[in-house]
Amino acid sequence: MVTVGLLYPGHSAEDDFPALEARVGGTVRLPVVITSVGEDAHRVDALLDLGRAERLADGAAQLASEKPDAVMWACTSGSFVFGPEGAAEQVAGVAAAAGVPASSTSIAFVDAAKHLGVRRVAVAASYPEDVAQHFVAFLRAGGVEVVAMGSHGIITAAEVGTLDREDVIAMVKAGDHPDADAVLVPDTAMHTLEIIGDLEAAVGKPVLTANQVTVWKGLQLLGPVPALPGLGALFEASSR
Repeated sequence: MVTVGLLYPGHSAEDDFPALEARVGGTVRLPVVITSVGEDAHRVDALLDLGRAERLADGAAQLASEKPDAVMWACTSGSFVFGPEGAAEQVAGVAAAAGVPASSTSIAFVDAAKHLGVRRVAVAASYPEDVAQHFVAFLRAGGVEVVAMGSHGIITAAEVGTLDREDVIAMVKAGDHPDADAVLVPDTAMHTLEIIGDLEAAVGKPVLTANQVTVWKGLQLLGPVPALPGLGALFEASSR
């Protein structure tokens, strides 16, 4: 059984991961270390502080006892605000600190879209618009065309963590666009791992969520991704 260690900022939807681990018992371990947070705010200056190297290196040190095979910085906004080059430097620092391969949620979104052969996407973001536009720019730099972007102006991760199934489905449906091949739902603060099937059924196309692509990328760093039940088109495509 492989172990994908997760560096997760603060408290909001970190319980998504142990719940998934329990559902797929014996396939993957997903230990979570909570990294330090200065200010819980979806604001660029706060996010740059959230993702700084010292916080992540400290988290990687705490993960060492779990003996991870790979490590993911399980945060979308705290990676895409650094831009593609900054995000690459960020995960290189995590890999150096942890001594194993590493990546982040933002990088995972680009790679997952490419893996699915998705070229045009709609973004259903919980963030304020200015922060969401940084995600759009990150995707475009990675070769993913964004045909629509919906932002919901939620300032704190803690508030995002309180969204229920119906809230998330409504957000995804509102963010969809007829020209989009898939809908992308950033923010690891959102509980999604139990409802991927519901989200895809609601829009009739693949839906990529932050926690889903984080797990997928952590596994992909180590080789072929196993078919995990209930995690949508991304994991179905990976198992073929």
